[in-house]
Order: sequence, then C-alpha cells, then structure tokens
Amino acid sequence: MKILIVLSRFPYPLDKGDKLRAFYQIKSLSQKHEIFLFCLNDQKRISNESFDVIKQYCKQVEVVDVSVFSIFINLIKAFISGLPFQSGYFYSKKAKNAIIKLINSVQPDRVFCQMIRTTEYLIGVPVPSTLDYQDALSKGVERRIVGANVFLRFILKMELKRLLKYEALVFEKFNNKTIISLTDRDFIPHKDNSQIKVIRNGVDMDYFTPKKNSTKQYSLLFTGNMGYSPNVEAACFLANEILPLVQLKIPSANLLISGTRPSPQVTQLQNDSVTVSGWVDDMRDSYDNAYCFVAPMLSGSGLQNKLLEAMAMKLPCITTSLANNALGATHGKQILVADNANDIANEIIQLIEDAQKAEYIAQQGYEFVIGNYNWESINVLLEEIICS
Repeated sequence: MKILIVLSRFPYPLDKGDKLRAFYQIKSLSQKHEIFLFCLNDQKRISNESFDVIKQYCKQVEVVDVSVFSIFINLIKAFISGLPFQSGYFYSKKAKNAIIKLINSVQPDRVFCQMIRTTEYLIGVPVPSTLDYQDALSKGVERRIVGANVFLRFILKMELKRLLKYEALVFEKFNNKTIISLTDRDFIPHKDNSQIKVIRNGVDMDYFTPKKNSTKQYSLLFTGNMGYSPNVEAACFLANEILPLVQLKIPSANLLISGTRPSPQVTQLQNDSVTVSGWVDDMRDSYDNAYCFVAPMLSGSGLQNKLLEAMAMKLPCITTSLANNALGATHGKQILVADNANDIANEIIQLIEDAQKAEYIAQQGYEFVIGNYNWESINVLLEEIICS
C-alpha cells in the first residue's frame, strides 16, 4: 500500500518522544509499504545526514518550514477561532496546500497522522485515515496548571478547555485511532474512547544493550529533552529536593542530568554534585555511567521512553505513580515507585546500599521491557490498524 504519514516534526534525530515513536513506526511500515512522508519543521535547517537516514525508509519526503512569523499569526488565528494552540502553532496554509497537492499526486491508499497537531490537515480527506493521538494532551496540560504562574495558568486553562473539545471532535473524523497507553486512552474525552487501540512505544533492544563491568561515575541519572516543561520540573525536583536527602545518608551521591536543550532552570542546577551534560552524541554512555535511573515525573502524559531505555540498559529504575501508570511495571519487582521526595530518596538509598536488590530490580526490569516493549511485535498491530 501507499501510506501518507503526516508529522508535526521531522522524525530525526531522536531527541523527542514523538520523533522516536514516528521513526520506528516509519521504519517498520516501510518493510511492506511505500511511505510518503510529510513533515512540518519549526526548527533550524534539517541536516543532510538526518534526511539521508529518513530517506532510507521513504519513497518521498516533503518538508514545509513553519516560520516564527507564521507561527505568531497562526496562534492569533487560533485564539480567535477557538482552535487549540497546539494545533494552531503547527498549522500553515502553505502546508495545507502542499498536502492537498501531494495527495492528488500520490493517491495514497491510507493516511496516518501523529497527534492532534496535524489533524487539521487531514479532516475531510477522502482516504481511509488513522490518527495517533499518542498522548492525551489535555491531561498533560491539566497537570501543568497547578504549578503555573497566574498568567500561564490562565493560558493553560484556556488551552485545556479547547483541547478537551477538540480531542473529542477529531475522534469522529478518523476511521481508526491509536494511543500510547491505556491510561492515556481513558483520558480522551469521548464516550467511545475504548475503541481507541493502544499502540505502545518500544525500545530498540539491539541498540540499547547493557555493558558488563562499566564504570559508574554517577549515582543517579535523569535523561530527556531538558527544555520540555515536565522534564524541567522533574530535574529540579530531583536535584533540589531528592538528592540532598540522599546525601544525608550517602554524602558522595551525585547526579547526571543528560539531554538536549537544557533550559536555564536546568543549567542552573549544575554544582559539585550535579552535572548537566546537555546534548550527548550517544545516550548509552550516560546510562552506562550511572548506578540507577530516577524519573520523578510530576506532570506530563504518555509513556516515558527514558524508562524503557534505562531498563533495557539494565539500570534499576525509580519513578512516580504518574509515570508508572502508563508503563505498567510492578513495584518492588521490575521498578520502584514512590511519589514524594522522602520516599524516593529512601528507595534510592536502598538501591545504593543493597547491590543484590539493585541487581534484581535491574534484571527484572530488563526482562519486562523485552517481553512487553518490542518494536517489531508492537508495529505488527499498528500495520493491521492502518491497513484495515
């Protein structure tokens, strides 16, 4: 089949969760189908190397740049029309015309779009269509409201109201719907949300493989896009509240925060006990250098790819209920779960002081990921849904 895939971002390099998910879906679908990829781009120029990686899997790749000026204009239009800012930000009349032209030229058998950021481009297209909600964006926005300042809280409440309405509206506009977890599915505000098929993320087990006898330079590790608000919040929570509690019992404990685009809040965490690496060429080096992985997520939605990668690298992991609800691991066996600074710190201390327990959690987590988060088996179901 000829499948047109529409994304809000170019899916390489793999520095964001939506890009990682799209990349492995494209890679898998390309084994049996012709992939025509249409992407928006709100960042700097895409490198030739990134294009070369994606072109391996696509019959045709088309990218439309979205300028800062057009984003500003479209956000104003979204404010007036009632469209969620998430959708308005990524909407472009130029891109809409380009997609229509591409559809007329290619005559795809199926269209597949990722996130409600791109649905405005495909509503009404006379081709069987699948929407990957990916996350319940409305729930992610709702969780950010509590800690926001007065101005941002006003904007977030407005966005939440629009997202709830829009997530329900687009449900009716697509033949098939997918999402990343059962938890996120339940948050989609539609009476028939049980019809949404769960397509989890996977982890590349050939790439993320544990090394034997690697030197552990850091006690704790946290990774991710460090410009993303929930990651910023978690990094600050870990460095400012959790690590000092651990150091009361283990003074030498230290932390590596590793990931692209660290915000000023994150870079300011750097001190004798906290290292902020910024972008690293190979994230496996960060995992190899740490004794345990901590993802103290307080907000956000969806499945945390960072946990999958850490577990695949045989790191014992600690996270919050919010993150584990999507992951589905068992506390005390495959992962450790705690929801406040004291409890998280106590779990970390136990892991550091009890090597046998740390090894058990790491091994069980590794087996859990192998059994439940394999891209190959996950994407067989995705193909069935798209092609139905």
